[in-house]
Amino acid sequence: MTFKLISFLRAFGLSLIVLSGIFSLSGQAIAEETGLPLPRFVSLRADQVNLRTGPGVQYPVEWIYQRQDLPVEIIAEYRTWRKIRDWQSTQGWVHQSMLSGKRTVIITGKRRSLRSSADTKSPPVALIESSAIATLKQCPTGGGWCRVEADNIKGWLRKVEFWGAYRDEVLK
Repeated sequence: MTFKLISFLRAFGLSLIVLSGIFSLSGQAIAEETGLPLPRFVSLRADQVNLRTGPGVQYPVEWIYQRQDLPVEIIAEYRTWRKIRDWQSTQGWVHQSMLSGKRTVIITGKRRSLRSSADTKSPPVALIESSAIATLKQCPTGGGWCRVEADNIKGWLRKVEFWGAYRDEVLK
């Protein structure tokens, strides 16, 4: 009887360890393949990236992205394949070699003012067009602003003006 109880407790403890590895303390899922959080933002490495219906070359190409540095969100992993979602909610699979850890954002809505500081009353340093891509430089704690760079011009945008960073994300 004691042996069965010890075996059960070991199995139960192992199950808890496995389950704790799936979710971090913040409640964010952890990818089994890489150990990185899911979901997470990355960008497209090349100017032509095939979006497939499944994780492998045997699956048909559903879409071809033709925009290097486009931000995408990794939502799942399978071996060397990553399921991504773009700013228009299109989903599919791409090979990990077509993705970069470089953080970028895409401007949503209308033309936006790139500001000199994280304040709506600060003077604009440039106007940035809708669908333009900018490099994400910094998202400090609180305030809902991020520092971006587009065409060697740095400035501040509110998180609601672009897609490519989480609402409560801090990036230093």
